[in-house]
Amino acid sequence: MESAHYFSAEPAGEFVRKPLRVTLDGRERQLHTSSGIFSPDGVDKGTAVFLADVPEPPAEGSFLDIGCGWGPIALTLALKSPAARVTAVDVNQRCIALTRENALSLGLEHLTASLPDDVDPALGFDLIWSNPPIRIGKAELHELLLRWIPRLNPGGEAYLVVQKNLGSDSLQKWLAESLPAGFAVSRFATAKAFRTLLVRRES
Repeated sequence: MESAHYFSAEPAGEFVRKPLRVTLDGRERQLHTSSGIFSPDGVDKGTAVFLADVPEPPAEGSFLDIGCGWGPIALTLALKSPAARVTAVDVNQRCIALTRENALSLGLEHLTASLPDDVDPALGFDLIWSNPPIRIGKAELHELLLRWIPRLNPGGEAYLVVQKNLGSDSLQKWLAESLPAGFAVSRFATAKAFRTLLVRRES
């Protein structure tokens, strides 16, 4: 599979950009993608289901996309909420470059794409949207989610899309058991082979 090592910091093979015509926030957009990243040929099924089901984001606030790839979720957040501050994170350098370039091409100056360690540790988030990288392994996934979800601001929400046969129900149970007091975990939606989980932090 072309994107098999999308979770590597520096994917093998030459970084060659290729055009990508894709619909985001109801309009066709002309962006760029490349090999060595997740879903290089368009919006993957899980993200498409997620974007169709998730509620509209608030008009403003501090938003986060965990595991941004070439940017479909972060770009959608930024398109829908031009007054928000949108942060996209990924360990893959190629993903960061593409998300930055795609945001620039759409005039989304309020979107910042960064490696995880480059995000201000004091920054909290009102909303998290993510198609998390399930295939990195359970231990790594758990570490990733416990790094970011507790950074929800009071009253904040996180929406995560997970394929049912890749452990959405067990992940929901683990989150409920592992997050600190004051966080509530539920199933927000089920569509096709995917579930969208909701984590709310008490106000």
